[in-house]
Amino acid sequence: MGKSKERMDESILVCVYYGPNGERLIQRGCKIAKMLDCPLYILTVDPKPLDDLDAEKSSYIAKWKELADKHGADAFIIKDNETKPISKVIAGVAREKSITQIILGQTAQSRWEQMTKGSIINSLLKEIPFVDLHIISVARFLKNPEGAYEKGVRAYLVKEGNGYRIIFNHTKQVAYEGIFFKECGTDFNNGLFKFMKDNETLQVLVHEDFITDLTNVSMDTNVDNDDFL
Repeated sequence: MGKSKERMDESILVCVYYGPNGERLIQRGCKIAKMLDCPLYILTVDPKPLDDLDAEKSSYIAKWKELADKHGADAFIIKDNETKPISKVIAGVAREKSITQIILGQTAQSRWEQMTKGSIINSLLKEIPFVDLHIISVARFLKNPEGAYEKGVRAYLVKEGNGYRIIFNHTKQVAYEGIFFKECGTDFNNGLFKFMKDNETLQVLVHEDFITDLTNVSMDTNVDNDDFL
């Protein structure tokens, strides 16, 4: 992993967490690092030890390692069994590796949590004020070469019975906010809803406006590399 880089004055750290958005963040970091010809590091943090991770989380880590090797990252760093705040962990790695740019995903913190506890972004700005932060939002395009889905639109989920109904106007009853990708060629609201829950990016099936559960659907729906810059 890694080769001699020309631009040692720049160094990029990609911070990933479980969910399909992790690959998108890594691809963004790889593209920037290649353009700048500088070192690239990938970091994931988990409060649990690696041995306690379930099969799904272990699968994400394996995939991230594969991407790190494929794109010649200088290191894939895992901070497991971590008790410190995530901003402290990220800042520590940034200092150790002389990081100048950090890429991380949009967090799932509510506005209230940000006001009372402070956001990860604000904490990082205080910890490492001279590092550039790139905040990547949930993608509004899916990788569907056959044109199966339309462009994503903002949508919301409200609790209804044992599931959720998708709506397109914000109300006090909204449980989740995200992006809805409607299937092409249907008069009903069938497709995928992509949102963040417990700091994970999830995508769930929508059938005629209704979602029966919030189980993540594993599909090849990541953003194409050319969409990044």
